[in-house]
Amino acid sequence: MASVSLVSRYAFNKGSTVTSTDRVAVSRIVDASAADVFRFVTNPKSHVEIDGSGMLQAAPNSRHLEAVGDTFEMDMDREPLGDIPLGKYKVRNTVTKIVPDTLLEWNVGGMDRPPLGHVYGWEITPVGDEKTEVTNYCDWSDFDPSGLPEQMRDRVKFPVVPVTMMEKSVENLARLVTQA
Repeated sequence: MASVSLVSRYAFNKGSTVTSTDRVAVSRIVDASAADVFRFVTNPKSHVEIDGSGMLQAAPNSRHLEAVGDTFEMDMDREPLGDIPLGKYKVRNTVTKIVPDTLLEWNVGGMDRPPLGHVYGWEITPVGDEKTEVTNYCDWSDFDPSGLPEQMRDRVKFPVVPVTMMEKSVENLARLVTQA
């Protein structure tokens, strides 16, 4: 079945949002080089600062991400979403794609369970010497609910992070990378 996409402008035409049945992406132009953006998003501690959802709490013992298979742990709090009362928990993220100055993608797994198949990522596209289009996305086309406890399967909805919160993440990245 073909996906129907919806494109809308947000934040006074600073960016765009694209949604489909299995992916959402939020983009905007930032005043920074692709290399600077990439350096920022490959530092898991920066993810906490960038996060527009309030879910990411800390990235203990993290280091810059350099290769597919690199992992980073994240202390999380589901309460800001107000959907599932999980409280505080930890996840282990694994890099699934990485292309210097172009792309970072990771999947999300529990500390004691494998990833469920959804991924988050940052696409980075230079549009000038010090201008870069950044796209934050979530793709759940490979999501497998069988990895969830049965009582949770009907409660998990995608995108987990609402589009408005992803837009805030992109805005936060734009602000932070230009201050760095």
